[in-house]
Amino acid sequence: MNSNAVHIRFATDQDRDKILAIHRNAFGDDEGPVIARLVEEMLNDPSGEPILSLVAELDNELVGHVLFTSAEIELSKQASARILAPLAVTSDHHGQGIGSRLVQVGLERLAETGVELVFVLGYPGYYSRFGFVPAGVRGFQAPYPILPKNADAWMVAELSPGAIKKWEGTVRCSKALDHAQCWQE
Repeated sequence: MNSNAVHIRFATDQDRDKILAIHRNAFGDDEGPVIARLVEEMLNDPSGEPILSLVAELDNELVGHVLFTSAEIELSKQASARILAPLAVTSDHHGQGIGSRLVQVGLERLAETGVELVFVLGYPGYYSRFGFVPAGVRGFQAPYPILPKNADAWMVAELSPGAIKKWEGTVRCSKALDHAQCWQE
């Protein structure tokens, strides 16, 4: 499958049930329901606004979703930042570049709106291809402590040149994400 055949668009309220199904499918029977509930909370949480919610559509079927919610950096509240969480692609479409397209388009859209930094807690081998680098060593602490073995999974991408050197501090997230269990990789 050519990932360019996938259409990336803004999610609508009518997509909500399908978005939740994507997360249940992508994360499996154990984690899927938990992640879907978290996504639903995040979509309903005004403290995460402005949000960017994108879906991937293939042959009139939704096959992927990514969500970016607002974040603040303590002591640097003027910084424009977002948190990427979560990213999901249905299991039958894994490995086809759909997740990459969702992340790329999301980062482009955020850069166009003046967002300077994007944070993620995820797999370094995957997210580094989009310019994400370890955040902790650059002065950005996660909302909750990250286990030392996963320190490199807390990452930041710079969308505005010089932003990583310009800001530092503890990142604060939406109320829906503000739970210690959300920060264990």
